[in-house]
Amino acid sequence: MGDQTLIAAFLGLIEGLTEFIPVSSTGHLLLVGHFLGFRSSGNTFEVVIQLGAVLAILTVYAARLWQVFSTAHSDPSSRRLIMAVLLGFAPAVVIGVLAHDFIKTVLFESPDLIAVMLILGGIVLLFVDRMAPAPRYVDATDIPLRKALAIGVIQCLAMVPGVSRSGATIVGALMLGVGKRAAAEFSFFLSMPTMAGAFAYDLYQSRDSLDFSALSDIAVGFAMAFVTAVLVVRWVLSYVSRKGYALFGWWRIIVGSVALTALWAGF
Repeated sequence: MGDQTLIAAFLGLIEGLTEFIPVSSTGHLLLVGHFLGFRSSGNTFEVVIQLGAVLAILTVYAARLWQVFSTAHSDPSSRRLIMAVLLGFAPAVVIGVLAHDFIKTVLFESPDLIAVMLILGGIVLLFVDRMAPAPRYVDATDIPLRKALAIGVIQCLAMVPGVSRSGATIVGALMLGVGKRAAAEFSFFLSMPTMAGAFAYDLYQSRDSLDFSALSDIAVGFAMAFVTAVLVVRWVLSYVSRKGYALFGWWRIIVGSVALTALWAGF
């Protein structure tokens, strides 16, 4: 196994481990890619391994999704969840399309910004984990539509790499009175259209520069991201129900601080 394949496997592992916890998978991937000197032509690798995480969440929630959609005609809670996810997804569509080029060409090329946002996001997560109001909604299907829209607006902050999509949605949900487990689960549901839409749009925007010459490395990264993400999604709901989000806040602060120190040292 060559060095590039090992790096691809490592990056796939990072994508799977971090996509569905509030630590910023994009921030981790960009920082690791920067320090390892890894760049794929047309960002093909980064685009495709994200699909592995998308398929992982769809696999884990396949039965739940079938239950929701098959009962939507008769169950008000199923209809409300579908509408809540669609409303939460809508702001990301608008902002993502309008700001896509700026995000990809400016923000994604700023490792110092990513490290700082990891640290700031960690501090916010620690504060909210302790100071969030008492939960009024303990199930993802209970979240009112107006609050789902507000969570979707907050999710747009994650277009700045290092913020974290799941981190933004979870913090927003907690501050709006959603319980810790329900916040994570709603973040999972919201990730499905958001990540699928981002993947499709990135693929379309990069269609002329995609390079699949290193197909074996891409396949390794994809498989690693898929398997790892499946395991993480199954674990995280149980963990946050018992322990909350402090672990992820401290992780962000440590990773961001180490990265910022290394960048200032000229690495």
